[in-house]
Parts: sequence; C-alpha cells; structure tokens
Amino acid sequence: MQILVVEDDKRISDFLIKGLEENGYLVTLCRSAEEVIANYLNIAWDLLIIDIMLPGMDGRQLVSTLRYKDCHAPVLILSALNTVQDKVDSLDIGADDYLTKPFHFDELLSRIKALTRRSQIGFDVKKSQCIQIGSLMIDKDQYKVFDGGQEVELSPREFKLLMYLVENQNKAVSRIQILNAVWGINFDNQTNVVDVYISYVRNKVEKNQKYIFTVKGVGYLFKLEQ
Repeated sequence: MQILVVEDDKRISDFLIKGLEENGYLVTLCRSAEEVIANYLNIAWDLLIIDIMLPGMDGRQLVSTLRYKDCHAPVLILSALNTVQDKVDSLDIGADDYLTKPFHFDELLSRIKALTRRSQIGFDVKKSQCIQIGSLMIDKDQYKVFDGGQEVELSPREFKLLMYLVENQNKAVSRIQILNAVWGINFDNQTNVVDVYISYVRNKVEKNQKYIFTVKGVGYLFKLEQ
C-alpha cells in the first residue's frame, strides 16, 4: 500500500513514517499542500494522511482541491484541533476520517485498515489502470509516466515503446518484435530506429534505477532488479 503523508512538523512526520514503514506501508512525505498539487495529483494513492495546520494552503483546502481534481483516495485527517465543528467541517469537504493528536499508533493503524477496506472495491478499479514498477508509475488512462512522483515527458511513440517493454516484463523481445508492435510496419532489418528510441526512453526513465537491459544477439529486456 502506498500512503501519502502531508505533514510539516518533522517530529510528527518522522514518527509517522517510521511506524508506517515498520508495518509494511510505502510512504511518501510532503510538507505542504502546494507540493502535493504540483507533483502528486496523478498518483493512485491507497490513502492520504493530511494535517490541517499546514503552511500556505491548509489541509481542508487541500482535501477540497483533491476532490475537485477527482482524487478519490481515502483521506484521514490528523489534527490537534478537536472540536466537533472541526471534525464536521473536515468530513463535509471530503475527508473520510478524523483523528486528533496526540493519538495511539495502534488506533491509527486500525483507522487505516478500516478506510482501505471500505474503499477497496471502487478504488481497485481505478488503480487497475496504473502500473507501479520500482519508482515508476505508469498511468495507462492518461498516457503519463511518473518517476518518484515527478512526471516524465514521453512522446506518444516513446510511451508506446515503454508500455510494450513493460507488458513483456522479464521476457527478452527482439528488435523486429518491437518494430511490429510499436511502429506497426516492417522496417528494414538493418534500421537502428529501435536502438535510438530505446536510448531516448532510457535517458528519461532511468534517472533512479535501470530497467531496460540489452540482450546480446536478441534485443531488449525490461526487468526490475532487486
């Protein structure tokens, strides 16, 4: 499960990240609402944990913006504000749950499990159109690729090439197979267009780790090295 934590207090964020990662969750931290909107709107998060008192745009405004942008992931508000009206206001603008600080970590884990169970059926349909491989997130619906949350600009042909390699993950494919699948016509066997485009894609998606390997005498192989 991938969780986005939006919290500007380092002491609290360190506590959250340590506890969540120890329980098997993948956690990304943002320290402001503006950072979320700029870099993380198009990722299929399993859950967002958002503090209300953020610098700049506050947590409630962020939740409202996320819902307006069709982000339907469950949102858990964490806040020191503990009046009934604070909770009502947060739920009314789109949050799914509200937990006041300080809190017991076991209760936070219980809330997370409850929220993800409730959203599982509908959210799985949306997530199914996204592929997560290493630090890469590929959104097949929007033809977009993200590396560590940052969008990678690929041309339509580059995107199609990457998708073909991903769909054949851990399987070596020849240059002729790639030509037929990505370009749709039989090029001269001696053309280097595949190698040129492989180089383009490598330069764009392998900033953090290597995915595309040359198989001598065959072609290329897409795999995630452990």
